Amino acid sequence: METMRKYYAFSFAFTAVCFALAGWYGWASTGSITATLGILWIVLVLSILEVSLSFDNAVVNATVLRDMDPVWQQRFLTIGILIAVFGMRIVFPIAIVAIAAKVGPLEAVSLSLNNPAEYERIVSDAHIGIAGFGGAFLAMVGMTFFFDNDKEVHWIAAVEKTINKFSNVPAIEIGLVLVLVYTVSTMLAPADAITFLTAAILGLVTFIAVHAIAALIEEREAAKKATGEIVKSGLGGFLYLEVLDASFSFDGVIGAFALSNNMIIIALGLSVGAMFVRSMTIHLVRTGTLAQYRYLEHGAFWAIIVLGIIMLLSARYHIPETITGLLGAVLIGLSFAWSVRHNRRHPEDAMTPPAD
Repeated sequence: METMRKYYAFSFAFTAVCFALAGWYGWASTGSITATLGILWIVLVLSILEVSLSFDNAVVNATVLRDMDPVWQQRFLTIGILIAVFGMRIVFPIAIVAIAAKVGPLEAVSLSLNNPAEYERIVSDAHIGIAGFGGAFLAMVGMTFFFDNDKEVHWIAAVEKTINKFSNVPAIEIGLVLVLVYTVSTMLAPADAITFLTAAILGLVTFIAVHAIAALIEEREAAKKATGEIVKSGLGGFLYLEVLDASFSFDGVIGAFALSNNMIIIALGLSVGAMFVRSMTIHLVRTGTLAQYRYLEHGAFWAIIVLGIIMLLSARYHIPETITGLLGAVLIGLSFAWSVRHNRRHPEDAMTPPAD
C-alpha cells in the first residue's frame, strides 16, 4: 500500500483532475447526466486501453533509464512525459490532420472540435503510413534486444538461443524487418504500398539515427573520461525513449477512434493512461524490479515484436486493439511467472541482476 502511494499518488491525482474535466465537459456540452456518464465511461476505457498497450513500454523505458545519468532520468520523467502526454496524444493527431488536409494547425483544431467525423476520417486515412513507420521501428527495437551477442540470459531458450547464434551476422535485424515490410507491402494497392514502404524505411532510418547519436555521445563521453573530465549525457537515450514512446502511442491514438472521435475525450483518456505508464516506469527503476525478475524484459521485448508485426499487418487487416493489449499482457505475465519460478528454484539469482 505504501508503494502505491509513493509511486502512483500523482497519477491518481492526475486521474481525478482528468475525470473532473471530463465530467464538466460532458455536462457543459450535452446537459445530460446519462451522456456525461457515457463520456466518463469512455475516458475510463481509453485509459485502461492505453495502460494495457503500453505496459511493455514502461518495462523498456525502465531498461534504458536504469543506465542513464540521474539528471537525464529526471528530464525524461518530467519533460519527456510532457512530450508524451501533450505532444503525442494531442499535438500528433492534430499535426497529422494539418498535413493530410493541407490546413493550418488552428484549422485542424477547429476541425477536431467542430467536425469530429471528418477529423477521424483524415487520421484513419493516414494509418497506412503510421503503421509502416511505427511497426518497423518497434520491430527493430524488439529484434535488436534478441540479436545481441553479449546476451546470456534466455527465457524461451530454444528460440532465443537459436536467434543468438546469428547475432554476429551484420545488420541481420534490418534485413528481417525489410523482408517483413516488403511482404506486407505486396498485400496493398500500389499507391498504398509506396506510402507504406516509404514510412517503414523512415522508421528504420530513425532507429539507426537515434542509435548513431547515442554512439557518438558515448564516444565523446569516453574521450572526456580519458582526460579526467566526467560528464555523462543521456541525450541519446532520451531521444530513443521519445521516439519509442511515439511509436507505442500510434496504436493507442488510432485505436481510440473506435470508442470516440472527440479529441477532448480521447486526449483525457490517453493522458491518464500515459501518466500511469510514467508511474510504472519510475516504480520499475527505483525498486530494481527488472533485476529481481530476470525474464520480465524478455516478455516486454517479445510483446514489442508482436506489437510491431501487428502494426505492420494493420496496414492491410483490422486487428482489434484489445487483442494487441491482451497478447502483450499475456507475454509479460508469463515472463513474470517464469521469473518467480526461477527465483524460487535459484534464490541466489534473485539477488543478482542478470547479464543480458
